[in-house]
Amino acid sequence: MRLTPLLHPSRVGNLGIIQLNNPTALNALTLGMIECMQDVLADWHMDDSIKAILISSADARRPAFCVGGDVKSVYLDAISGGKEQLSTKFFREEYKVNYAIRTWDRPQISLWDGVVMGGGAGISIHGSYRLATENTLFAMPETALGFFPDVGSMWWMSHMLLPGMARYLALTGARLNASDLLYSGLATHYVPSGRLEELQDALAHATAQEGTGTAPDLVGPVLRDFHEAPPVNPDDSYLAQHKRSIDAAFTRPATVEEIMLALGDLDNDFSKETLGLMEAASPTSLKVTLEGLKRGGYTSSIGEDLQMEYRIAQAFMKEGSDFYRGVLATLVDKDGTAEWSPSKLEDVTEATVESYFAPLGDNEWDIPTINVSSDVIDL
Repeated sequence: MRLTPLLHPSRVGNLGIIQLNNPTALNALTLGMIECMQDVLADWHMDDSIKAILISSADARRPAFCVGGDVKSVYLDAISGGKEQLSTKFFREEYKVNYAIRTWDRPQISLWDGVVMGGGAGISIHGSYRLATENTLFAMPETALGFFPDVGSMWWMSHMLLPGMARYLALTGARLNASDLLYSGLATHYVPSGRLEELQDALAHATAQEGTGTAPDLVGPVLRDFHEAPPVNPDDSYLAQHKRSIDAAFTRPATVEEIMLALGDLDNDFSKETLGLMEAASPTSLKVTLEGLKRGGYTSSIGEDLQMEYRIAQAFMKEGSDFYRGVLATLVDKDGTAEWSPSKLEDVTEATVESYFAPLGDNEWDIPTINVSSDVIDL
């Protein structure tokens, strides 16, 4: 098994525990963390004694679940000549983890205590349970980075959310708190951060019980016992308050331009703020993301979706793409002033958008397979 000090896999009885331990980077996922998680999941997949998996941060002093993938390292490797080929390997291996979690046959519980963005959503949203706390801050801000919401987002957004809400979150990178997440259904429970250690002990005790009950029967009652009402009622959350505007601007319009025109017609505080977010994002990212959501809704499986997303990711890795401008402005220079190319929506043609979905031939992302007869999972 490939190991790294940035990831702590362990087990307490029949509960498998994965702790993210990269606190100085808000638990950003490195390639080493992804590879270690991949090996752990493959081993636990074949171990029937593991009844459930818990994913959390190892550092409770600085609440952060996972700020996303370590795209800065991908950027630095690429501009230095790509000696490590991170732009290819990172996404290829990360998507295998997303796939393994989505196809896992036992419950996974993720403790969203702190920031959850990008790759952090990828290792949690596909699982059975996502617990928000008073510290939770969730966002998919990729269009502001010159990228797109990946890690299976074109799948889960299209399948877990109504179309208008999916487009709103994907195109704007809107930040959600616990009440927003409960309202949208992205979080399944709310538990105050002060009770998370007690919850882990209760989950370990429950999954250790003998009997014929299935793992969901063991985990579900524990989570219901710990679930509390958040400080703000979900029906009073930001998303709930602005649902009518979100539906009006993001559901019916067929293009990014039409969405922005609809926002302009609303002419309220919400629409002005939302327009500001979209105007600051990469025009190419906005159009590719909207098309990705459309296609993700029609994919037949998470594997097919991830294969599509890998094609998009590799297109964004090409020299001169907005990904490099976005990472430079946001994560390297940190001035937040990326000079997108093209800089206008009307200059991003249909042919350009279509090129991001082109097959990769021998370089395709292969959907993982499970060989049941030999009890081998090929990740």
